[in-house]
Amino acid sequence: MSALSKRAAGAVLMNNNIKLFACPICKESMRVHEQGRLECSMHHSFDIAKQGYINMLTHSAASKYSKDLFESRKAIIDSGMYDVLEGKIIELMAAAKTVLDTGCGEGSHLARIMAHREGIGIGIDIAKEGILAAARHYPEQIWCVGDLAKSPFAKTSFEAILNILSPANYEEFKRLLVPGGCVIKVVPQSGYLQELRAQLYADSAKETYSNEQTVERFRESFAEVMVERVTYKVPLASELVPALLEMTPMGWHKTEGTSITLREITIDVDVLVGKV
Repeated sequence: MSALSKRAAGAVLMNNNIKLFACPICKESMRVHEQGRLECSMHHSFDIAKQGYINMLTHSAASKYSKDLFESRKAIIDSGMYDVLEGKIIELMAAAKTVLDTGCGEGSHLARIMAHREGIGIGIDIAKEGILAAARHYPEQIWCVGDLAKSPFAKTSFEAILNILSPANYEEFKRLLVPGGCVIKVVPQSGYLQELRAQLYADSAKETYSNEQTVERFRESFAEVMVERVTYKVPLASELVPALLEMTPMGWHKTEGTSITLREITIDVDVLVGKV
């Protein structure tokens, strides 16, 4: 950022897309005030951080996700492990130009997806550490610490909403979608990271996985639903194994002294596309 500080550059991005925002307290429209904060007509205000992101949480929120986890997640995504999946998402998004990534973490999926298209991406996550990393690495998009239960966005704002391996809020998704927009949710299928699952959970019920209930709830939430399975294997460099263990909840249950050896890993997911 040569001419502008990160705070000022973030403020410019937010100002250029201010119609996407609404006050999470009173739902009034917002404006950028003196390049330092977002403020609504009722004078509720939220500071733009020096790193360029905005914190719009209305309550304190503890996150179990650490800086190390987000660094590991970025390393894994940057390795290309999810390239095929991201390509499928780009295809399914068609020409969407306003994109919200819910549970965006450190922002790598959204940044990589938006690099291939025109438009603006906004990432939201309740974990401040993730948004800090996103703002540091990807200043071309807007990053927001927030909670969809008290959403900081205006209704009918987004042409596409992404929900990649993350909890969902379907009622809020439907409020935020423009007519004809879509929600793209990614959920694990039975073979997702199966090589890791087999070593961590051998001979236990956790060695197998079903997403049937999640898919059924998605079907119940949208009038038009398409489900596409994406399955492939990728080689895994030995130095990335610790990062994979750090970023996935499966790895958090690894007992001390357990040796994990992985030369390849399976990505096996259902990509759910919903329209209202």
